[in-house]
Amino acid sequence: MTDLKYTIKDFKSENEVRWCAGCGDFAIINAVQRTMAGLGIPKEKFAVISGIGCSSRFPYYMNTFGFHTIHGRAAAVASGVKAANPDLSVWVISGDGDSLAIGGNHFIHLVRRNINVNLILFNNRIYGLTKGQYSPTSERGFKSKTSPFGTVEDPFVPGQLTIGARGTFFARSIDGNLKLSQSVLEGAEKHQGTSVVEILQNCVIFNNGIHNAITDPNHRADRQLILEHGKPMIFGAENEKGLIFENGKLKVVIIGKDGVTEDDILVHDAEEVDPTLHMALINMQLPDMPVALGVIRSVPAPVYDVEMEAQIKEVQQTRKVTCVDELLQSGNTWEVTGNNEV
Repeated sequence: MTDLKYTIKDFKSENEVRWCAGCGDFAIINAVQRTMAGLGIPKEKFAVISGIGCSSRFPYYMNTFGFHTIHGRAAAVASGVKAANPDLSVWVISGDGDSLAIGGNHFIHLVRRNINVNLILFNNRIYGLTKGQYSPTSERGFKSKTSPFGTVEDPFVPGQLTIGARGTFFARSIDGNLKLSQSVLEGAEKHQGTSVVEILQNCVIFNNGIHNAITDPNHRADRQLILEHGKPMIFGAENEKGLIFENGKLKVVIIGKDGVTEDDILVHDAEEVDPTLHMALINMQLPDMPVALGVIRSVPAPVYDVEMEAQIKEVQQTRKVTCVDELLQSGNTWEVTGNNEV
């Protein structure tokens, strides 16, 4: 880290931003640029890697190093970038289709390996770039151009996949909540290992209002639980609601009712290694439970690129072969002459 002073303008490129007016991507890139400006990391240390999709235009709009890769392969390319240059702060930009359909295998293995990169998963529950087909996060029964009678399959839950792949960091935000997005993105960068940040994003053209039940200003206090490590899980317009664990399940209670006090409310521990409660928070859904936002899980674990670099140094110190010529001359060798004599 340095004492460098940047502003959001330092991270904006000169390219015209070509997203639909009102797209949630505008808010997300604003949050990313503001976050990068405040990290104190030299600008030339950032690399933004994307796949295919509306969100994947991101590198063109960032005044950083960037690579617009192919469909579903952003995680694989980012893994190579980080392994080749561990000093870079690598940010993977991907959508629910890009990461969880064709890129699903790369996604889970990035998480499993715990490579020190930040993956931002834009989740609008639709394929926007290709004009409105249902995606791996579309709800059962969702009607689209490729499911005119409604889907007959259940969606992926990004947090479940992350935990299932032994993820060490998972956070969730909403495109319109700039303060929350900045907070979780800062946490993602500080975390050592793969950081997955799901951002619930609105597609104004093909899936407008998909997250309205969560973002509606008239109800969001009762439908959103903003988690903070070390603080009680309290929500509601008057901070009158909270979560307890009862009979192996999370339960919403009213503070001051039936003898419930604030001391009874669960305190969020994002650093708990056992993922049981983190998974329960990820799985909460409306209308019975609020939607959990913020950093849900952040636990330490061995980091792939750090371990790889340490292994290389160890092998270099003990190796008997120091160059390619020595390798070629090692073991059984022979020379073929022009007279076919050996």
